[in-house]
Amino acid sequence: MTAYFDNAATTKMGRAAIEAMLPYFDEVYGNASSLHSMGQRAKEALEEARATVAACLGASPAEIYFTSGGSEADNQAILSAAKIGERKGKKHIITTAFEHHAVLHTLRKLEKEGFSVTYLTVGEKGNVSAEEVAAAIREDTCLVTTMTANNEIGSVLPTAEIGAVCKARKVLFHTDAVQAVGHIPVDVEKMQADMLSLSAHKFHGPKGVGVLYARKGVALTSLIEGGAQERGRRAGTENVAGIMGLAAALKEATAHLAENMKRVTALRDKLIAGLSRIPHSVLNGDPSARLPGNVHFCFEGIEGESLLLLLDDAGIEASSGSACTSGSLDPSHVLLAIGHPHEIAHGSLRLSLSEYTTEEEVDLALEVIPQVVKRLREMSPIWREKTEGKKPFLLP
Repeated sequence: MTAYFDNAATTKMGRAAIEAMLPYFDEVYGNASSLHSMGQRAKEALEEARATVAACLGASPAEIYFTSGGSEADNQAILSAAKIGERKGKKHIITTAFEHHAVLHTLRKLEKEGFSVTYLTVGEKGNVSAEEVAAAIREDTCLVTTMTANNEIGSVLPTAEIGAVCKARKVLFHTDAVQAVGHIPVDVEKMQADMLSLSAHKFHGPKGVGVLYARKGVALTSLIEGGAQERGRRAGTENVAGIMGLAAALKEATAHLAENMKRVTALRDKLIAGLSRIPHSVLNGDPSARLPGNVHFCFEGIEGESLLLLLDDAGIEASSGSACTSGSLDPSHVLLAIGHPHEIAHGSLRLSLSEYTTEEEVDLALEVIPQVVKRLREMSPIWREKTEGKKPFLLP
């Protein structure tokens, strides 16, 4: 038996998405910019998908722009806000210390161009308050960008409250909702977001297609030049098949959101309760304001890569954190941001569930993971020194 627990990295394609995509590979394959009948059929499908996505997010179709995924949407949102701010002489941006690298790397680029960035601390629970955001806003603040939910430790931020602060202070607000959309309620009006990013493959849609929501009146800066697609804001022939898959997957996820949240949360809590029994371990992230499908632990005395390899041999497919940094030997910036020392941050495990996760898979994980942790600790000279009292334990 193989149990897949890496849904935060990518999800299995759902039947709704697959079936929605199929006609646009060999039946309605025209370029949506072409004036002939085949092209116009593709164009109609594209606009139908735009309306579907808008309805799911509480937006209007004119506010939906299709992208290649969440990273592109994050980049475009931040760089657009920076350009708007620069024209007004405002070059200060607020974010959090544990954002996705699509946000952090874009901000580092802007810092080299003369922008200043405030990185809010997130505390041991991995969260930030609207009051902290309000206190950081200055006269020259042009953008607040905070994720809706953290991609590694699952903390759900008070996005609506942050949005309200930004609206009151007349500062643009962008939220990276890649991990949230399709898993918790997301409504751009209730969140008072000016821009929002999402990616289809996080909720059983295809890879390589996403959305940037931009409120009417927000002037987007094009990242890709060369055509008038997406109302002149994103050149390139539209991936109509992928977009249809995105819209179908989002509609499906939204329609079944309440029941999926209830079921996945129950499985999550069962996993958390079982893994919490392992000595010298800690649950990472906000214990209550948390994504339904996120379980993230650190285990003292082990190394995360060895843990993942042994779990894979035993049929448990998981990760230590963001797949975007899986090739790095450095500890997760998210775990460092919540205060873990390097030694603890290296021993991390993320299990991310979806509505396809079964009770049997959870039972398998609860049987295998404690055994593998015990085996690795028995092999570790550092663990031996800790048990012999030569080195202190860092986790209770």
